Amino acid sequence: MKVVAIIPAYNEAERIGGVLEVLQRVSEINEIVVVSDGSEDNTVEVALRYKVTVIALPQNIGKGGAMKIGCDYSAADVYLFLDADLIGLQAEHVTALLTPVLMDQADMAIGIFGNGRIATDFAQKVAPFLSGQRAVKRQVLNSIDQLDATRYGVEVVLTKYAEDSGIRVTEVPLPDLTHVMKEEKLGFVRGFYARLKMYWEIVKSVKIS
Repeated sequence: MKVVAIIPAYNEAERIGGVLEVLQRVSEINEIVVVSDGSEDNTVEVALRYKVTVIALPQNIGKGGAMKIGCDYSAADVYLFLDADLIGLQAEHVTALLTPVLMDQADMAIGIFGNGRIATDFAQKVAPFLSGQRAVKRQVLNSIDQLDATRYGVEVVLTKYAEDSGIRVTEVPLPDLTHVMKEEKLGFVRGFYARLKMYWEIVKSVKIS
């Protein structure tokens, strides 16, 4: 089965290299596609240092749209979605996330942080449907309308579709993995408002789905 890793990224020059370095060591992955979602920093330049395909969007269209463009670019049997700001990612995490789908034990696998940081661990325990770390079969994605309109609500749409359609979903623990919070990237005030915007897009995505 062909596996393509799709990494949507917005201003992640400081962190994306660590994610790509790990992905290159995972034998199950056939191709890596980075979609720079209107980044204004050196995200594209950093990504080009690795053996990946880089799609540089001229303006920000949102996470759902970036993921859709990555999927449209490269056909695969299984798509792996990972955030570009992960901290502590290991090849074992990626393999664990892919295995249930590649072994046909699940149609979608959702990665859940653990033993990373209190804030991110707690958030995923409370709302695992918001996790951006997923392995998904192609036919699942092909069945979802308006994926590109979901922006930050894309994970909610994926989870709700799984619940409504009865596809097989499994949660995979990803120990010692976490990511950078918006308040850390942008400062407390800007990060807080960015978080509010993200939550609003999530709420809107429920209506779309």
